[in-house]
Amino acid sequence: MHPLPADRAPSVRRMSSIRRTLAWAAAVLVVTGSAVAVTGAAGSGAAAPAGSFSQVTNFGSNPGRLSMYSYLPAGLPSNAPLVVALHGCTQSAADYYQHSGWAQYADQWGFAVVFPQQSSSNNPQSCFDWYTPSDDGRGQGEAESIHEMVSYAQSSYHVDAKRIYVTGLSAGGGMTSNLLADYPDVFAGGAIDSGLPAQCATSLVQATNCQYSNQNKTPAQWGDLVRAADPGYAGPWPRVAIWQGTADTTVSPVNATEERDQWTNVWGISQTPSSTRTLGGGTTESVYNDPQGQPAIELYSVSGMAHGLAVHPGSGADNCGSTGTYYLDYICSTYYTALFWGLNNGGGTPPPTTTTTNPPVQCFTDNNYAHTVAGRAYQSGGYAYAVGSNDAMGLWNVAVITSLSETSPGYYAVVPSC
Repeated sequence: MHPLPADRAPSVRRMSSIRRTLAWAAAVLVVTGSAVAVTGAAGSGAAAPAGSFSQVTNFGSNPGRLSMYSYLPAGLPSNAPLVVALHGCTQSAADYYQHSGWAQYADQWGFAVVFPQQSSSNNPQSCFDWYTPSDDGRGQGEAESIHEMVSYAQSSYHVDAKRIYVTGLSAGGGMTSNLLADYPDVFAGGAIDSGLPAQCATSLVQATNCQYSNQNKTPAQWGDLVRAADPGYAGPWPRVAIWQGTADTTVSPVNATEERDQWTNVWGISQTPSSTRTLGGGTTESVYNDPQGQPAIELYSVSGMAHGLAVHPGSGADNCGSTGTYYLDYICSTYYTALFWGLNNGGGTPPPTTTTTNPPVQCFTDNNYAHTVAGRAYQSGGYAYAVGSNDAMGLWNVAVITSLSETSPGYYAVVPSC
């Protein structure tokens, strides 16, 4: 996400020492002390977390001046997985803990969760700095602070170094992308929720462009940004889930397409999905398999969802979280992300791919305006994008003609011709 929330104008990048004394006026819940009891975090009908949520001080070097909070389920076994969960702008670690559903599944499946927290003295909107090299590069600033939290969890919670994952919303999603690129040797997988591609920006101006506009990079160019973040590293690469709402006006849906292009290129696999299926909440899941036939990248497009994290309160196995600002009731993204990472079976690899039989492919050739009227595309910033794949189609007008292939119900991709 942009350094500021949807209803605010972009802020200047890191403030001077004098301006850092200004406090952001919005009320942000900050939890201090040791163990903190929070009830109702799992959402209506679900059991409240049974473990402890607490702040950790002196976790190591902290060049980014972040705070660390942890959720440890009761009876956490040694060699358990670890999830690092990054909040969005105007949010806090406690906010993300309460609404996202990660504590619920940590209790159920036995893994630890670390919730880094941004400071309003770093950014008045409490946004993680995903666009400044001194904060989002390997060994630098906020990225290194988060890495130090992971190291602390390894030594103190005895988690499995091969099963460490990172997820984040909005600006936290942008930082997640960069962490996956900066530390591919640390993270086995990631989930980018309404976020940005790795290393998309190195300044506030570029960050704004990334947030709202198609950057017109090839998959190879996107992949090169990841490869350059940790030169010499050749794999294995993290498995990446991408979540994006089609009605997001804060982070343009084209970012999801760019993230898909980036990580499929890094993996050396096709940008054409191996399979697609329709899930609840108007969600289309596209799976991109590795050469061994296992999911490497998964793209979840949530029809009609604005900017936020997809949650779905309730008592079912696939219900999680609670609604709030930027927590939107469509589908439990946390549940599907955890399944993708294999957290439900204690393993370090995702469960076998579900074979989906798709209906015969249909193809439509029309102008971009007509495609949007027919529901095959949507417009953002004067450009048209295919529903489902989020493929860029060019200007949103009657002069640009595009062919779209419907590979599964409600999922369209740009093709050369019909």
